[in-house]
Amino acid sequence: MSRNPLLESHELPPFAEIRPEHVVPAIEELLAENRTATEELVAHAETTTPSWESLAAPLEALNDRLARAWSPVSHLNGTMNNPELREAYQACLGKLSDYTTWIGQHEGLFRAWQALHDGPAWATLDEGQRRTVENALRDFRLAGVDLPAEKKRRYGEIKSRLSELSNTFSNQLLDATQAWHLDLADDSRLAGLPESALANLRANAEAKGLAGYRITLDFPSFFPVMTYAEDPELRREVYTAFVTRASDQGPNAGEYDNAPVMEEILALRHELAELLGFSDYADYSLSTKMAESPDQVVTFLEDLAARAVPQAREEYGELAAFAREDLGMDELAPWDVGFASEKLREARYAISDEQLRPYFPAPQVVDGLFRVVERLYNVTFEEDESAPRYHPDVRYFRILEHDTPIAGFYLDLYAREGKRGGAWMDECRVRRLEGEAVQLPVAYLTCNFTRPVGDTPALLTHDEVTTLFHEFGHGLHHMLTRQTVADISGINGVAWDAVELPSQFMENFCWEREGLDLIAGHVEDGAPLPEALFERLLAAKNFQSAMGMVRQLEFSLFDFRLHRELAAPSADDIQTLLDAVRDAVAVVPRVDFNRFQNGFGHIFAGGYAAGYYSYKWAEVLSADAWSAFEEAGIFDPETGRRFRTEILERGGSRDAAELFRAFRGRDPSVEPLLRHSGIRAA
Repeated sequence: MSRNPLLESHELPPFAEIRPEHVVPAIEELLAENRTATEELVAHAETTTPSWESLAAPLEALNDRLARAWSPVSHLNGTMNNPELREAYQACLGKLSDYTTWIGQHEGLFRAWQALHDGPAWATLDEGQRRTVENALRDFRLAGVDLPAEKKRRYGEIKSRLSELSNTFSNQLLDATQAWHLDLADDSRLAGLPESALANLRANAEAKGLAGYRITLDFPSFFPVMTYAEDPELRREVYTAFVTRASDQGPNAGEYDNAPVMEEILALRHELAELLGFSDYADYSLSTKMAESPDQVVTFLEDLAARAVPQAREEYGELAAFAREDLGMDELAPWDVGFASEKLREARYAISDEQLRPYFPAPQVVDGLFRVVERLYNVTFEEDESAPRYHPDVRYFRILEHDTPIAGFYLDLYAREGKRGGAWMDECRVRRLEGEAVQLPVAYLTCNFTRPVGDTPALLTHDEVTTLFHEFGHGLHHMLTRQTVADISGINGVAWDAVELPSQFMENFCWEREGLDLIAGHVEDGAPLPEALFERLLAAKNFQSAMGMVRQLEFSLFDFRLHRELAAPSADDIQTLLDAVRDAVAVVPRVDFNRFQNGFGHIFAGGYAAGYYSYKWAEVLSADAWSAFEEAGIFDPETGRRFRTEILERGGSRDAAELFRAFRGRDPSVEPLLRHSGIRAA
């Protein structure tokens, strides 16, 4: 092979040039070079007292070069997945895991970092550099640097295997999602679906060269069927396919079953925790989080449950009564809940997603998002249409301050084949010092909204608008950082249970008149959201909010107890625990064939293992932070400046609790969360 674009220096990834055959050679070459360079740095540290410039800075440069090669590969694997790329990606996971373990267990490197901490150079380091050194020493211990040789070897095997298993879980979930579809020749079974949903289902069929309609398990297809389809048998069929993905149940039973993957992941995680001296994986997980102990997390979740469950039962009782009296449904099945809830919401508040959609054309929402951020943080945005991109739908923007670029981001809004579900932010480039210059941060912002059809722009639901604002909050955390050390820049080094603070904070602008006046504009004439519709939107904000909260608590308690109580569970053990959690906090009916856990990518293929509680933990922080804006005015420049300087700019340079106190002037209170969520005081 001649040139390899992954080995060349670029400001942005050269997506058009990257081929699957480039991936393995590039990663192998970079890993070999990094190992050699690391050994040279360690040898140098043994003869001279390490300084930041002689040890930390060159190591960071090695890590960054590797990250700049791997980042586009990882991103393409999630957004443009195909068999060749998947194979190349999979082939590198073990190599990268082995390298990370080698670094983490390198005793000479550990001694060099310790010498930097204990030596005269320590006095010359700034706050962020000191934090980086302390984190590095902690991470060496969490990588087993102190273990005897045999246990070190076993640690490496476990980490490598866990990396492979997480990828397998993700692949099987994607394959299972895309393996099922339902083709309908006409719309006779689609009564109740709005035109926007029908257009999407027609487009699904047309993309496959078919007439009629195609229902898939991608969210823009699945959600309207569950919410609007009047045919209960259709809802049951689609629901069954969705909740049995990657399991032993349902239409593709056993074909992509994630049960053995979950069993092995959980057993290996428990073994890893014990190897490092922790009682269980939940205990190990908290070593890098804000929460101080497993008991504190469980108490926090159970306290919220005690407040929310009684109200959630009331809400469900009201729904069941409405369904019985107004819809003629004697019993609510799980596939009826979304449909009946939407009917009740419309009846109670005279509002629906379809009334709101025309006010949220995607181009207007994106423009409004930028204007909100401009007012908050005094920055501007410009699109660069010449930037390399990996799909025609993708756009690239720069953020400018005083006309000078400070960051950039890729915006990838629409669902498509080969793209994993959900919404996320990821790093393309991290802000750091590169010699005398600053490498600017670049983010990937990815969603799965209904795509435009024909000349009509995509019309978003209000939920999709808040999802975009949420992910952009993560993006701002990454892009507005002022840190110049990669390990604490942006979201790096931030406690996982605080990392949702900036994202959840941004959602609030989607519920405020001042915010919506920037975000919303009718697709035909740009007219603002009518006051009557805004009032109904606001009135419906906390519709079934307790039911929503207990659903999040169900996921959080299941995840945390799973990693705390079960050492090597079977698939049946996992199901039994989930059933027990549901008995305690869930209020909606369930069916025996539901295999939600087999698709719970957050904890089996993401970073949320024994950490899903972070969403609620951080929501306490974000609701309390928002209350400062409620007090001062949501676009108050001084409050915006403090949020930027005390939270967004500081990254992982200080403890998250200290940053919150610096912004709010006190410890966080749970009361704003309960108030914003409409949860009555217990």
